[in-house]
Amino acid sequence: MSGDGDGWRMPAPPYRGSWRLHGRFWPTVRDDPADAEAISHKLSVRAGLVRQLAAGLYTVTPMGLRVIQRVEAIIREEMDAIGAQEVLMPVMHPAEIWEATGRYGLAEQFRLEDRGGRRMVLGMTHEEIITWHAAREIRSYRDLPQSWYQIQTKLRDEPRPKSGMLRVREFTMKDSYSFDADEAGLERSYEAHSRAYARIFDRAGITWYRVESDVGMMGGSGAHEYMAPSPAGEDVVARSADGGYAANVELAVSVAADPAFDDAPGAPEEFATPGVGAIDQLAELTGLPPAALAKSVVVVSDAGPVLAMVRGEHQVHEKKLARIIGPHRAAHPEEIREWFGAEPGSLGPVGVDPGTVRIVADPTLRTGHYVTGANRDGFHLRGVVLDRDFTAEVADIRTVLPGEDAVDGSGPLDLVPVIEIGNIFKLGTKYSEPLGARYLDEDGQEQVIIMGSYGIGPARVAMAAIEQGHDDDGIVWPTGIAPFDVHIVLIGDDDSPQGAYAADLWQSLSDHGLETVLDDRPELRPGEKFVEADLLGCPIRVTVGKRTLPDGPLEVRIRRTGEAHEVPLDSAADRILALWRGLAGA
Repeated sequence: MSGDGDGWRMPAPPYRGSWRLHGRFWPTVRDDPADAEAISHKLSVRAGLVRQLAAGLYTVTPMGLRVIQRVEAIIREEMDAIGAQEVLMPVMHPAEIWEATGRYGLAEQFRLEDRGGRRMVLGMTHEEIITWHAAREIRSYRDLPQSWYQIQTKLRDEPRPKSGMLRVREFTMKDSYSFDADEAGLERSYEAHSRAYARIFDRAGITWYRVESDVGMMGGSGAHEYMAPSPAGEDVVARSADGGYAANVELAVSVAADPAFDDAPGAPEEFATPGVGAIDQLAELTGLPPAALAKSVVVVSDAGPVLAMVRGEHQVHEKKLARIIGPHRAAHPEEIREWFGAEPGSLGPVGVDPGTVRIVADPTLRTGHYVTGANRDGFHLRGVVLDRDFTAEVADIRTVLPGEDAVDGSGPLDLVPVIEIGNIFKLGTKYSEPLGARYLDEDGQEQVIIMGSYGIGPARVAMAAIEQGHDDDGIVWPTGIAPFDVHIVLIGDDDSPQGAYAADLWQSLSDHGLETVLDDRPELRPGEKFVEADLLGCPIRVTVGKRTLPDGPLEVRIRRTGEAHEVPLDSAADRILALWRGLAGA
């Protein structure tokens, strides 16, 4: 502690990134938050890393900030390594810049007016702003390529903030943007970022997948997401065992095994199905597998009613369907009765007026013949064949199922819940065209700049690490982003012989490059210190007590495995450094 002689004391200043805990703010708690479901939410609060202000709004404590800063340090090193240059843009933006790209008024966007009545936006991302600057600063092909990045606050009017720091309304993000003269240059920038992301996530010590993804509101010609597998994940990826195929289920396709069809009748045959409205009931009545039945789902797009059809074992994927028909809603019962003359459960495509109802069928329906609704309550048709008995647009609109084969032949697919930790987008000219970001080529001709956008959420990386690294006692951090490399637990007072040794060891470890926290809080019992050390989860724990002196050995424990080592006192710092390097793979 540092201070004056009158009893006023502040915590000791850090030494080479190391802390002494006496007097420091580290608010751990014993019990899980009442509303917490995700393990990262529970442990980040209990371990004193974050505190909630309101729904989706969190304060990061000094201990939590150390983790975030370690993630950010890795990000900066790897972004700098590919030639990206750090900038810092405002959080508040003039609305007219967003209007130019058509993104003003997004549901997730915070909007306000200043005292002069000028409409403003609180940035949820910075494509518009970086492009506005590029349009004014990049003039010639000689200025290209460029890559600019920042680590900045974002705000998103999240409708359902939950899971602690995994879904919030305010967050910090690394967003970078590439500017190239042509598509070939974009490909090189995209791959450079992809390689940098692989190094970032590997150094952070988490398991991750790179998967194909939908461009969503960002737009552009292609995108990939970086996903960390976790039961707390709200996204799902379809992935083959060797990772040869991996895609967000919003884009994933698969090979569904066809059922054994007998010969199709010459025309659809109507049969009675009283009280049957669900696929499982129809399968039981007919003795057919769900794959031989067709499911009909009615929605309403801006252009009118749509009948979406998939095989009975599948579900219509709303986002896949939206990419084809645009925004839509479920049809009301009275609308369905008007258009089809029957109730849901007895609907089908045969006899439907294509001028009134748009029909979209999944490609799996191209093979074989199916049982569909007859558009008459209590009746179905067997032997319905696409392109013979009805016509439809054919497009992938179904969810994939686990066990279906990957389209690249890499084997059956597994569906894995994941946390999105990063994304990369080929924006092309989506933003540069409307915002006038152009350059003069070698012939003096004006060309539109080709752009890419690349994001990482540092807090999401930290929370993913907790989801993947924990046990009954608390967090088990990977070495790359742990709040400290070593946690020394002092059993005794500062002015005791073991207190003096612990202080010397703390300084020696710090001089060896290991950021070390020394728990020298006099008010805590030994058991409490051990509990909090396990809860925080630093890679190595060292215990210094009465039995340590005068001859040792020093007790050193590996957090992840629980493995204990006895280390001689006279070479303790060197031995602990060697243990840490072994854990880090250095």
